[in-house]
Amino acid sequence: MTNAFNPHNPLLQHSDLPLFDQIKPEHVNEAVDALLTEAAKALDTVTDSAFPSEWHAIAKVLDVNTERLSRAWGAVSHLNSVADTTELRAAYNDALPKVTEFWTRLGADERLYAKYKAVQTDALDTAQQQALKNALRNFVLGGAELQGDAKTRYAAIQERMAELSQKFSENALDATDRFALYVEKESLEGVPDDVINTARAAAEKEGKDGYKLTLKMPCYLPVMQFAKSSDLRHQLYRAYVTRASDQASNEFAALDNSALIKEILQLREEEAQLLGFQNYAEVSVATKMADSPAKVISFLRDLAQRARPFAEKDLEDMRQFATDHLDMQNPQAWDWPYIGEKLKEARYSFSEQEVKQYFTAPKVLQGLFKIIETLFEVQIHEDKAPVWHPAVGFYRIERKGQLVGQFYLDPPARAGKRGGAWMDDVRARWLRPDTQALQTPVAHLVCNFAEGVEGQPPLLTHDDVITLFHEFGHGLHHMLTQVNERDVSGISGVEWDAVELPSQFMENFCWEWSVLKHMTAHVKTGEALPRELFDKMVEAKNFQSGLQTLRQIEFALLDMLLHSEHKPTDDFMPILKKVREEVAVIQAPEFNRMAHTFSHIFAGGYAAGYYSYKWAEVLSADAYAAFEETALPDGSPNLETGRRYREAILEVGGSRPALDSFVAFRGREPSLNALLRHQGMTAPQA
Repeated sequence: MTNAFNPHNPLLQHSDLPLFDQIKPEHVNEAVDALLTEAAKALDTVTDSAFPSEWHAIAKVLDVNTERLSRAWGAVSHLNSVADTTELRAAYNDALPKVTEFWTRLGADERLYAKYKAVQTDALDTAQQQALKNALRNFVLGGAELQGDAKTRYAAIQERMAELSQKFSENALDATDRFALYVEKESLEGVPDDVINTARAAAEKEGKDGYKLTLKMPCYLPVMQFAKSSDLRHQLYRAYVTRASDQASNEFAALDNSALIKEILQLREEEAQLLGFQNYAEVSVATKMADSPAKVISFLRDLAQRARPFAEKDLEDMRQFATDHLDMQNPQAWDWPYIGEKLKEARYSFSEQEVKQYFTAPKVLQGLFKIIETLFEVQIHEDKAPVWHPAVGFYRIERKGQLVGQFYLDPPARAGKRGGAWMDDVRARWLRPDTQALQTPVAHLVCNFAEGVEGQPPLLTHDDVITLFHEFGHGLHHMLTQVNERDVSGISGVEWDAVELPSQFMENFCWEWSVLKHMTAHVKTGEALPRELFDKMVEAKNFQSGLQTLRQIEFALLDMLLHSEHKPTDDFMPILKKVREEVAVIQAPEFNRMAHTFSHIFAGGYAAGYYSYKWAEVLSADAYAAFEETALPDGSPNLETGRRYREAILEVGGSRPALDSFVAFRGREPSLNALLRHQGMTAPQA
């Protein structure tokens, strides 16, 4: 069946791993067309009336072909996120409608739905039964029960939404990438040397004088935190919060996401109503732990109420400090990060810049691998694979000499790479129905850290270290699974509001001395982080946790209200204003257009699901409390608890409901207490 494939197209070769170093834009459409043809043939085969309604038989034909398509398209999508070029973007956008149309058609195929409904479950193991249950639910949510015009309209909506999401993401990336501010050295007073050196190198590369500032996080954030010049902070802040909006400068007018947001919200509501739901939030929670949108909104408001006194105290402390020590009587939005950093330095006698000198990227990675190896009884080794950039590493995880999983690690920020950090799967663990061989999982781990300058290794902030641990938590969830059924192994099939549990769980280790001391070495002296400095960091851990909690709730509540109470034909800005008035203690300026780059919900799969971060924080804090309760006398984690966590949560993936996995580990349902304790929000403010 595959003889017609072009053997020279890297996306069509039967390689174990994607040939990232060979994939070119001209390969995309040829490969997609060939793989879509094969997948469509496989769909016709299994939906023929003579084909048996049997799980393994369907998997052997259909899943094998669709997996090949999703792996090839996954490689293209990944390159679109980390190595964007004009040519690749064009090829991706050309293929996107075809791929979307196929997956929509597959998810809504009545014949296939009927086959799955007729599958006898007696011969299936627990994981396969869960996968079948999910599949039947997804068919309903994918429009399989729709008829005639409704079905046609549903498919058209999916195709259009894929286009809009991609365009939203492109506008956000281009608005970030294309902005540059060239300044003289005098205006950079207070900014850390490594950031200044990077800005100078960036200007030199373009043959320009001065220093090039960008909106990429490794540049933007330290300028906002450390630059003495309020004017400079104002310029950068304004550019950052108006990206891809109607408030951006004229040269970026073509990148305005306003109309896209409106249309996305309208289409989501229409989709929900076609499926028999009142709004899109109901569609979203149908696959999650939360019972209803109302329950989510109530959870967020309850947490906001608990956090508010702490946030008000945080703000009052900053106002007082700004008046007393910085001669700032009326701070503006762009001043708060600077005031916050100065207050933190004064209160705890250290700065993020001081801490950063101890976290060199190689040493951090070494320490991270050590805790993973110890806690989860595995070994991590460097490995070889074709990569898309020289900065990308590739590694393998083994247990007792057996391959468990592999991962790509892409740490540095660069042009053409979308911002943020994420984990994605390359392939899932699967006992393949075609070969009976066990396919091991492979993951992508992507960050946007600063690069090393002047021959020094890259330096990470402690927040960067937390981000790295977070993404590795997702990666371990995917790679340490012991489930052999592809659709529920690793992160597949895990409820979205529980999928952040393993990632947020790993963040806790960044605050344990027994872990952290192994991952620090001063960039100049090689000395480990002093215990005294670590103790100050711990003291400062919950600095402004009230404000940070409310900020996350602002995002999550906006997301839920946009998809439940908001009328999509209306302007969405009043909803944002309403949420800010209800939740925020620091009011953003009128020109702030946070929603216009809110890629999580408009381009990233978190629509009516951003609350998942807070929801899962409850789960992860409570899960970590089990390690605190059983810690060894020197503070290091108990390996038996690590083994129980691995077996109850990581290894079972999506093969059972997330709540069942949590109860299997903790012996009870989750409690909010651990989260409030971890964030220092348990005692009333004096």
